[in-house]
Amino acid sequence: MTKQRVGLLFGGRSGEHEVSISSAIAISQALEELADQYDPLPFYIDKEGIWHDRETAQQVLASGQPLTPQSSDKRQLWQFPPEATTVDVWLPVLHGPNGEDGTIQGLLTLMQVPFVGSGVLGSAAGMDKVAMKSLFSQAGLPQVNYTSVTRSQVWSNPCIFPKLCDDIEAQIGYPGFIKPANLGSSVGIAKVRDRAELETALDNAATYDRRIIIEAGVNAREVECAVLGNEDPKASVVGEITFESDFYDYETKYTEGLAQLHIPANLPDAITAKIQEMAIQACLAVDAAGLARVDFFYVEATGDIFINEINTFPGFTATSMYPQLWGATGVSFPDLIDRLLKLAWARSPFGDAE
Repeated sequence: MTKQRVGLLFGGRSGEHEVSISSAIAISQALEELADQYDPLPFYIDKEGIWHDRETAQQVLASGQPLTPQSSDKRQLWQFPPEATTVDVWLPVLHGPNGEDGTIQGLLTLMQVPFVGSGVLGSAAGMDKVAMKSLFSQAGLPQVNYTSVTRSQVWSNPCIFPKLCDDIEAQIGYPGFIKPANLGSSVGIAKVRDRAELETALDNAATYDRRIIIEAGVNAREVECAVLGNEDPKASVVGEITFESDFYDYETKYTEGLAQLHIPANLPDAITAKIQEMAIQACLAVDAAGLARVDFFYVEATGDIFINEINTFPGFTATSMYPQLWGATGVSFPDLIDRLLKLAWARSPFGDAE
């Protein structure tokens, strides 16, 4: 049997560069267990966007540390290592902007080689919280009260900004959450409890993105569900995240011991089933494919379930929620990688949709 050459693409121009390296290390180890089927070929994208060959990529995987960019010459951005032409299927282990937002998916589509995960539309819609929420609303998925504003509104003249804040207070109230529309891993997100915090958070979020989401705070449990598949996706068991901090911010998410994962979550069967159903609906709403993790708020006092967001390429370390959810559902880490690679082929012009 001829082995498939898997282009393991990681790093990238994103604030989640280090997370991408950690995910790639775990996936690389899983591919070693699948050596009878796959021949991994790693490619590393540094923080300037320059692609590096197998030798450099393996050094980064071995050290677990990002490479200090040696050049910012934009003419090198389209200079791919020669071995890139030998890849049979791409596995883009890239999180956040320039990796999970449809940009790399467009490039791989132009290469005419199958790749793991959502295409351009699903990735872009899943990344942009304004577009994502609009699609969820159209699909009839319940969400907390929210609105959106633009950077130009926030950074408008002193006469307009106070009225903008008045409107937000009237529509959303306190507490609320301010989020840049196109960043992952809780970057730029702030919880606001009064006018001063609202003004500061809006100004800060505007430095990250030109579109900003404002959501009403809710006293709820944070639960997550993993989805696997293309046109007929399946949902995993449901997991829960608990933490002592005020909300699930970047530090809490990536500092060991600050958050705990409970898999499966202690939920009524009917609530679990509803969350699994909504997770699949969310994937279909944004045209996600291959994999996704869908996050929810469960208000135990009322039984309400609100969809929070979808992640079309969630963290993929051995301790990340997505592979752990599938592990608890009976799918091992190596088997999960194998299924994702097969789904990539199934969705491409080279195979039938699954």
